Amino acid sequence: MSDMDVKRKAADDGALVPVKKAKTDVALIGLKGRELMETSTARTSSLAAPIMLLTGHDGEIFTVRFSPDGQTLASGGFERLIFLWNTYGECENFAVLKGHTGAIMQVVFSTDGTRLVSASTDKTVAIWDIEVGTRLKKLKGHQTFVNSCDITRRGPQFICSGSDDGTVRLWDTRKKGAAQSFQNTYQVTSVCFSDTGEQIMSGGIDNDVKVWDLRKTDLLYQMQGHTDTVTGIRLSSDGSYLLSNGMDNTVRIWDVRPYAPQERCVKIFHGIQHTFEKNMLRVAWSPDGSKVSAGSGDRHVYVWDTTSRRILYKLPGHAGSVNDIDFHPIEPIVVSVSSDKRIYLGEIE
Repeated sequence: MSDMDVKRKAADDGALVPVKKAKTDVALIGLKGRELMETSTARTSSLAAPIMLLTGHDGEIFTVRFSPDGQTLASGGFERLIFLWNTYGECENFAVLKGHTGAIMQVVFSTDGTRLVSASTDKTVAIWDIEVGTRLKKLKGHQTFVNSCDITRRGPQFICSGSDDGTVRLWDTRKKGAAQSFQNTYQVTSVCFSDTGEQIMSGGIDNDVKVWDLRKTDLLYQMQGHTDTVTGIRLSSDGSYLLSNGMDNTVRIWDVRPYAPQERCVKIFHGIQHTFEKNMLRVAWSPDGSKVSAGSGDRHVYVWDTTSRRILYKLPGHAGSVNDIDFHPIEPIVVSVSSDKRIYLGEIE
């Protein structure tokens, strides 16, 4: 019996489900695992092998995140389940969070790593206790698919969400119902908080990135440049810059500091492709901000140097659209998830 089973009895609406068929393989194109260990050059991380393949999902995977300490990985997608994995060793799938009745579009950890927030096409946002594996809260109010969610970095835990109903909503985890709601004209595909939690940034099918002020309860400003739907946005760890992925096949960096010049787009990266699938391809920053990465429909993982805008890595391996990626918080490791139902963990220089 695992520690999780002992800790507390799971509530009926959210349960820990053991998964038999989830397994992990060591993989590198053209090499068997053991040969890989013997022939590999100097290693840069504590992964069991330079590339790890995690299998067990039965449907397309849309979202992935490392926990703040980097020990755990959460993934979710079409099959309505959130998988929790160990980052190290055999990368076992140690728990499955069950309770959503629609596809899971995005997951995000709280800063202390004890909570996970998930957005789903079942019109709800859920809060999960990671240590026990139970659902703590279901946030209801959106009229249709919830595409994205985020949690504040410090202070009281507020959650924001963006939906196809055209609203960006703010939730106070201590209260029932949405604390605030901002009406956008079109579907909202991605949201995130500012560093202080005083603003919510959103991207949607109107191509603009919008910044909403929570104190004035109004639109503060909008950033124009993308010429097609913004599918993913992410704030840098220092809170100064926002990264966005658009269906115009560009990834952009925006200066979101309070007194930045009016032309806030400071970098444009090329290479990724949005294909006929029209998936919500997300973006990620390395912890020090020196690299950025983005999902792409061409089955590759792209990693750019932030300063030079040069493609550092174009990683193969997936057999479907790469929908989400994340950088490990401490080590040079990238994780990617795809419509091919696979998760790859790979170390980089």
